[in-house]
Amino acid sequence: MITKAMKDSKHSQAPIEDLSELRSYFASHNTTREYIAHSSKVHSVGWSCDGRKLASGSFDKSVAIFNLERSRLSQDFIFKGHTGSVDQLCWHASHPDLLSTASGDKSVRIWDTRSHKCAATIPTKGENINIAWSPNGNTIAVGNKEDLVSFIDTKTYKVVTEEQFNFEVNEISWNNTSDLFFLTNGLGCVHIMTYPSLELQTVLKAHPGTCICIEHDPTGRYFATGSADALVSLWDVNELACLRVFSRLEWPVRTLSFSFDGRLLASASEDHIIDIGDTETGEKVAEIPVSASTFTVSWHPARYLLAFACEDKEPPERKRDLGNLKLWGLSSS
Repeated sequence: MITKAMKDSKHSQAPIEDLSELRSYFASHNTTREYIAHSSKVHSVGWSCDGRKLASGSFDKSVAIFNLERSRLSQDFIFKGHTGSVDQLCWHASHPDLLSTASGDKSVRIWDTRSHKCAATIPTKGENINIAWSPNGNTIAVGNKEDLVSFIDTKTYKVVTEEQFNFEVNEISWNNTSDLFFLTNGLGCVHIMTYPSLELQTVLKAHPGTCICIEHDPTGRYFATGSADALVSLWDVNELACLRVFSRLEWPVRTLSFSFDGRLLASASEDHIIDIGDTETGEKVAEIPVSASTFTVSWHPARYLLAFACEDKEPPERKRDLGNLKLWGLSSS
């Protein structure tokens, strides 16, 4: 499925079908560029739906916006206003100027990157750690440290319903039609609920260890889960069947991202590589060497470009990486 946003992107890329061609492509497109974005750790990165902007949220309470021009990022604007760490962000799925952020300051903010203004501040009950904007744009779900998930109506910017869970909620996600809501928990399970009724549809026992992250692929075929057991499971959305398991990492999997065509899955952890796997075979396509833990990765919505950010907990020699963004998949020629 090619979205309108991909067609609108000035530099979209045709999918590469063959595994050997993919490997060959990344053998010559394996350069990483680094950009200074924040004064402390970057918690979250994400692309706007048209692929023209990259946002990052940081422990320094700010949100940085970069423009992608050909194969380079240039800083556009820094949003300030949160009084706590910006832990996660997500863009509107079809409006390329709207961005939402979850913060430890007990609020969600909506930012307009065109006007460079905060469009709304929504107070919430707790310190927020994750956020997911439904693909139809109507609802923002936000989860806090007390395992309360609040659902915000984006027409009124008000919390319309809340759900308190009696287990550790790690990450939240929507299916592509916005009528099912997924969350991962500390018991290795994925809970799937209907929306807006929030009736529990099914509980998948996905991993023996804590299920940390979940991601849906842009084509609507798959979702993937990453776990404390260092495994990544790939699932068929319709059958709710596990198709294959990626086991190349050795540390808890913290973050996942699918490429625009659903073919590639990036997984990262405290390992000093980011694994790029083929969703059709499970085989390794490429790996990105990193020198510290990676907690956020994001594929561009129309090109084989991966944005990511690494931990900065190994001072003093790592001080220069503090708050930096990286962009991988650039031509090495």
